[in-house]
Amino acid sequence: MVLEVTLIDVLPGREGDFVNAYELARPLVATTPGCRSVRLQRAVESPRRFVLLAEWDSVEAHERNFRRSDRFAQWRALIGGSLAQPPLAEYFTDIQGQRHNPDRDFFTP
Repeated sequence: MVLEVTLIDVLPGREGDFVNAYELARPLVATTPGCRSVRLQRAVESPRRFVLLAEWDSVEAHERNFRRSDRFAQWRALIGGSLAQPPLAEYFTDIQGQRHNPDRDFFTP
């Protein structure tokens, strides 16, 4: 499994338009074969910045089933008018052997 993290900066005053477009476009991603989950978060300190978090079976599943499909063109057509610049996306994987302990602070080793 990989986590796609995409930073999205929206044009000033277009935040509401972007959120509305995302709600229309979300099913294009969420129903793509190989997509496990997708969600959008908004920055508290920078309200024009959003982060899209999408879990995929693999990088290949994302590239083959979404990026190289008509779904991606539809996605960009819906959200593109609100973007201040091209989004910045990167893939992440879990560190093997790492366990989550909710009783420990985020930065505590």
